[in-house]
Amino acid sequence: MEKRLSLKKDKDFKKVYKKNFACYNRDFTVLVRDNDLKNPRFGFTISKKIGKAHSRNQLKRKLREIARINYANLNGVDIVIIPKKHTTEFDYQRLKSSLGHALNQAFRKKKIFYAK
Repeated sequence: MEKRLSLKKDKDFKKVYKKNFACYNRDFTVLVRDNDLKNPRFGFTISKKIGKAHSRNQLKRKLREIARINYANLNGVDIVIIPKKHTTEFDYQRLKSSLGHALNQAFRKKKIFYAK
């Protein structure tokens, strides 16, 4: 994933945690916050409860690839993706469909939320 597409600094993560629009499904929690950039930025928070380091790193690599390929055309948002414990058992296609569902749900609700 390109550097411009990833959240790196702790202060950026804290901004998303503090003021966000959250959406959940049974596999992911997605936090979305507007930013003033022309590109999206993705961050992944994967707890030690998920498993050992190699499991967490493997899951993070899959999620980064899904975000890079499918969601690089989003504009002006910071997104933090928090997977739940059982997602380490998912294959690539199941991760892609579940994350896609969570992100679509988040952006659909976000439009309704900001339209009011």
